[in-house]
Amino acid sequence: MPDLLRPALLCVLLAGPCAFAAAAQDAPSAHATAPVPAGLAGFDAYVAGVQETFDVPGIAVAIIDAEGTVLERGWGVRELGKPAPVDAHTLFAIASNTKAFTSASLSILADEGRLSLDDRVIDHLPWFRMADAYVTREMRLRDLLVHHSGLGLGAGDLLYWPTTSYSNREVVERLAHVPLAGGFRAGYAYDNILYGVAQQVIETVGGQSYAEFLRTRIFEPLGMDETRFNADHLRPGDAAATGHARADFTDLAPVAPMTWSNVAGAGGIYSSVHDLATWMRVQLDGGVIEGEGDGARRLFSQARHEAMWTVVTPRAIRPPQVPALAAATPNFLGYGEGWNISDYRGEKLVWHTGGWPGMVSRVTLVPSRKIGIVVLTNAEAGAAFQAVTMRALDAMLGAPDTDWTAAYAAGLGRQQEEATADWERHLAARDADSEPSLPLADYAGTYRDPWYGDVRVERSGTGLAIRFSKTAQLVGDLEHWQHDTFLVRWRDRQLNADAFLSFALTPDGAIREARMEPVSPLTDFSFDFQDLRLAPVGSGDADADAG
Repeated sequence: MPDLLRPALLCVLLAGPCAFAAAAQDAPSAHATAPVPAGLAGFDAYVAGVQETFDVPGIAVAIIDAEGTVLERGWGVRELGKPAPVDAHTLFAIASNTKAFTSASLSILADEGRLSLDDRVIDHLPWFRMADAYVTREMRLRDLLVHHSGLGLGAGDLLYWPTTSYSNREVVERLAHVPLAGGFRAGYAYDNILYGVAQQVIETVGGQSYAEFLRTRIFEPLGMDETRFNADHLRPGDAAATGHARADFTDLAPVAPMTWSNVAGAGGIYSSVHDLATWMRVQLDGGVIEGEGDGARRLFSQARHEAMWTVVTPRAIRPPQVPALAAATPNFLGYGEGWNISDYRGEKLVWHTGGWPGMVSRVTLVPSRKIGIVVLTNAEAGAAFQAVTMRALDAMLGAPDTDWTAAYAAGLGRQQEEATADWERHLAARDADSEPSLPLADYAGTYRDPWYGDVRVERSGTGLAIRFSKTAQLVGDLEHWQHDTFLVRWRDRQLNADAFLSFALTPDGAIREARMEPVSPLTDFSFDFQDLRLAPVGSGDADADAG
């Protein structure tokens, strides 16, 4: 999910250019009323260079300002090896950019007096539970949106990432067993699962499915006819892009679509830059759809608009990875209700990113200038949307030219160097001559985690395999690493999420528990293997997950 700007998406260092059409596929929108700034001269060539540097088959961009649509077009192709071009109407998974829609949905219900963001969650979902009774009692609706619950980074994401068979209600119920890693409201740690709780609140208070709420209360009023609730709501004839990823960080290839019906409030929506230009306009106009003054037709009130764009949870500012990225480092950074808030060149920015298997994106707003920029891509290369966004921001703000492509490429190189050094430390610490303490057959069995459920270790040929009971993609082969630790190599190599699986034994040589952790620091944080506490299950209980 990649914010669901996933570490793995930021860190793929590319081996070379790919062979795809990089020329612009769309003329500026016929509805454009704003003149194209001089700073955008050569923008076509710039985006084509980003595609080549970061190996991205297709990119779509829309830019708006106070006068209208400045630019709205696409470059490249929807899928490698196929001629269909990306244009302003191509649909991409926008992933965590969905969170702003979930926040707006709660604001709509608040404006109608059907809830308050200060309400306790249990006022609307009496069955809701966190792992701590105090947090359960004091959790407010606003707390669902601002990433300060005490959950760890990406906690509980394995309940739906990759796609699982759990329902949204089941995901929220299992939150009761997801461990807290910090104090309630004590600090920032990005999560997705609480937006799944918000989805439940919207459905309960709104009296309809979240898909219907979005369609009738946001998409249709704004004329966002191209926007879909989720991958499984795509229609025949929709011009949807295909995501692309690298198996073992090598060959770029199409990725199978993923859907998040069970936590869609965190990241389910598919949309186009054409529709998202409309979304950005309403955001920049403070919720106004049309009209002025007291007679204006609104999506949400001015008060709710201001609340969504107010920092609730401060975020730490990390030093730039390389000097070339210093200019992009903010002076302040925090999270509001579904939006990041920071600054750039003296201007307040309101923005969010999205990370999805094979697709990443960014929406950026400059409120004082009424500027909006959206960049959608169909490859796991966060540096690409960052470089395009920063180039567009500089053009719209009249800032000096910066080679953002080179800057982000250097940042990727540094990340890769650090990941390589981390792997070399693992290799140096390995006792390759060690043997497992037990016969391989003794490690086989069903193991249960309190929040995820059952994970099975099975005999496979002469070795072992692992299978997550609710996640069809999480099937992997175990290779002995050292002692009672095995390396899990997932059979779907595009997951790029290999993990260590370590067994702990009792004094009598029986297996007490198993724990996992990602092999690489580049692994997407949504693979939260480190939170699993896998205990052996007796044969009579192996078919019934913990509730």
